[in-house]
Amino acid sequence: MKKIFFLLISSILFFSCKEKTIKKELPSNSIFYLKSDWQNQNGQTIKLNDLRGKTLVVVMIYTSCKTACPLLVADMKKIEQQIKPNNLNKVSLVLVSIDPKTDTPERLKEFAKTGKMDAAHWVFLRSTEAATQEFANVLSMKYKKISPIEFSHSNIISVFNPDGELVSQEQGTSINVEKVAKEANEIAEGS
Repeated sequence: MKKIFFLLISSILFFSCKEKTIKKELPSNSIFYLKSDWQNQNGQTIKLNDLRGKTLVVVMIYTSCKTACPLLVADMKKIEQQIKPNNLNKVSLVLVSIDPKTDTPERLKEFAKTGKMDAAHWVFLRSTEAATQEFANVLSMKYKKISPIEFSHSNIISVFNPDGELVSQEQGTSINVEKVAKEANEIAEGS
């Protein structure tokens, strides 16, 4: 009788523990520790931690850019084309504005729509200038306003794992999109 009672209690405890999903602790170098508020292209206020659980491919741009940003956006679209269809729901392609005054949620939404980047895996973000600078520092991305409508900035595409750890970066005017897409696919398949 005692064995049956013990087996019953053990089974109940096993299955009740199995029902609870325990989120593991974030690694110390996770971007999800940044507590700033961001707005997406739909006007929703989010925290970076709301992106947790997905592989992130991140680039910082501004929508009125006529030089480097169109190349970076084109690279992000090429990366999207190389993400396996069954991985797209595990990946977010994130474009972060370095010009939050101009790049309102409405402008970001229109930019996404015009650029055919309005699928669910595309995320456009803006925040305060301080939060934007903090995020750029994390990426080792430099930018500076050089006129009322222009910025000088680094060209970097970064890949983060679902826990917000930086996995890789590609920099320059000739981003290796195949390498970035391969990395994103591998992380997505492993998560």
